[in-house]
Amino acid sequence: MAIPLRNIVYEKIKIAGSLTDSELSKALIKAGISIPEDEFNKTLLNLEIYGLIKVTWLTKEDRRIEIAEKEEGEDEIEKQNMENLEREYESGFPGVDQEQEIEE
Repeated sequence: MAIPLRNIVYEKIKIAGSLTDSELSKALIKAGISIPEDEFNKTLLNLEIYGLIKVTWLTKEDRRIEIAEKEEGEDEIEKQNMENLEREYESGFPGVDQEQEIEE
């Protein structure tokens, strides 16, 4: 069973951390993988769309490729969903809020 090309490319980027497109191409050739330029660009685009890598232009001809960092901040929608779930859970216990108001 062959390993998909995008997995091999991602592993090379992951090991290097950050490299240019020409360095990545040379690393792939050194590993015995020769791919056409259009297939190479398509693979990079797919990895970028999946959110695994980040590609930025250094010069007119050179691109910098690095692993995308995941954001640590909470998603606003996820936060709202959690608040709604907590409210629904608490509403499943009638009288609890009334007892707390009496005690205060």
